[in-house]
Amino acid sequence: MENNLKAEMKEWLNGKVDAIGFAPVNRFEDAPEKHHPSRICKDARTVIVFGKTVPQGMLHSPEYNLHILHRTYHSTYMCLDDLALDLANWIESQGNHLAVPVPSYAPMVFHGREPWGILSLKHAAVRAGLGAFGRSDQMYHPSYGSLLRLGAVVTNAELPGDPMIENDPCPPKCNNCHKACPSGAYNEGGRFNKLTCLVYTIKHAIYPLALRGEEGFKHIERVINTAGYNYWLKCDECLKVCPINRPKGYQSGLDLYEDLVRDPSLRSG
Repeated sequence: MENNLKAEMKEWLNGKVDAIGFAPVNRFEDAPEKHHPSRICKDARTVIVFGKTVPQGMLHSPEYNLHILHRTYHSTYMCLDDLALDLANWIESQGNHLAVPVPSYAPMVFHGREPWGILSLKHAAVRAGLGAFGRSDQMYHPSYGSLLRLGAVVTNAELPGDPMIENDPCPPKCNNCHKACPSGAYNEGGRFNKLTCLVYTIKHAIYPLALRGEEGFKHIERVINTAGYNYWLKCDECLKVCPINRPKGYQSGLDLYEDLVRDPSLRSG
């Protein structure tokens, strides 16, 4: 019965998503307690992770790269949220199951000033066999690289898991993302600092006004999850230079990296 439900679910999602994977909850044993699937869905058994790609063309827009990045990401998040809601309702219609849609972006939970998704979708995607972590600390799908945006549903339906991908997705000795990062988010050992990246990249007109001083930061979760939701992205250099993303018009991201070095005007501004 579980195999039938999984097959029917994949058929239902056919044409709606570009990738889908299934992860049994026992693969989340090392997840932080408050962000474990069992805190999202009662008697959770399976996490279903799916993704939609964003177009490579946005990385090469001569004038409007960041404008298109902004709209593409937020449009994709809304699409993924709609799909998660529809999928959760579909699962519950198939029998005595519970299912909970996971937000593709917000609302988030803040630990101090650090934002966390209620479930880490990139970790869930790795556990569901959609890809593996690369040196940029992003999840890389074998076909779509890091251009896959993610959504998920947690359910108490017990469904067979998909095999995980163990291979390092990055080309040998490649550290394009480290060299291209303007924020200094990677230390000398290559370790990624999420907050350094976020402070540099995520911008919103409301942040300087609503998050002024310690008193303002007491309300950071409410501000970010409501008025500050539709944020601006200042940077996408790691996406541009990654050879795994195989941008159109270039043999690899290595070629694009060389072009960015030769012509700094191509960088995000």
